[in-house]
Amino acid sequence: MKNLFFLVGLLWFTSVSAQFDNINAGEVLGYRIHYGFITAGNATLATTKTSYKGQPAFYVRGTGKTSGAAKAFFKVEDVYESYINENKEPLFYVRNVSEGSYTQHLQSTFNPANNTLVLVDKKHSDRPAKTVKVPNDVQDMMSCFYYLRSLPADNLKVGSVVRMNVWVDDELFPFQLKVVGTENLSTKFGKINCLKIIPSVISGRVFKQKEGVTMWVSNDQNRVPILIKAELAVGSLKASIDSYSNVKYPLGFKK
Repeated sequence: MKNLFFLVGLLWFTSVSAQFDNINAGEVLGYRIHYGFITAGNATLATTKTSYKGQPAFYVRGTGKTSGAAKAFFKVEDVYESYINENKEPLFYVRNVSEGSYTQHLQSTFNPANNTLVLVDKKHSDRPAKTVKVPNDVQDMMSCFYYLRSLPADNLKVGSVVRMNVWVDDELFPFQLKVVGTENLSTKFGKINCLKIIPSVISGRVFKQKEGVTMWVSNDQNRVPILIKAELAVGSLKASIDSYSNVKYPLGFKK
C-alpha cells in the first residue's frame, strides 16, 4: 500500500493561491485497489486548508485499507499525513501503518530553513529522535504527489523528465519520472485523455524492475491520477479511480 502513495507540495492560501489554482482544498480522490484479479481494498487522498505551528499550511491525508476476502488473509490499515507550506515544502509527515503483522509509526518534522528533519519513531519510544541532513528540494511520500501535480505544464510535456529527492519512511531516495506519451483510458466514468508517466523506482525490494510502475494522470489542469499499475516482486497491483469530488476543473470524461 505504501508504494501507491509514493507514486502518488501544495498550499491553499489567499495570498499565493494563484500558484496552486489547479487543486482545491477539499478535493477528495478515491481509488479501488486490485491485486491481480482480486479487488483488494481502497485508498483515499483528501486535502484541507489548515495551519501548522502558526503558519498557513495545506494538509494532505492518505488512507488505505484492504476489504472483502483480502482483508481476511492480509489486513491493511494505513494512514499517511503531510503538512506543506506555501513554498511547496513539507513541514510534518506521518506514516502510521499496519500491514499484516508489520506495523510502523514514524513522524518526520522538517526544517526547511536549515535543510534538516527530525525523525521520531512513535512505536519504539526507547529510540532517540534522529536529526537528518536533507537536500533543499526534499519531498515526503505525500507532498511529492501534490508537488508533481502543481508543476507548470511545460514541465510535464511528453519527453520531460522530473527529478526530486523523496523521504521514504526513514531514508532518502533519488526519484524521477518520465512523461512518455498520451493515451485515452476507459474508466467507470467514461473515457479520458491521460499523460502516461513512468516513475523510476527502487527495484529488488518490492518492484520487479527499476521501471516496473506506470501511471496515467488526466491530461488537463487537474492532473488527477486515473490509473496506476505496478509489477511487484510477487504479482501485480493496480489502482483505478473510483470516486472524486471538489476537483478544481471539470474532468473530461466522455461516454
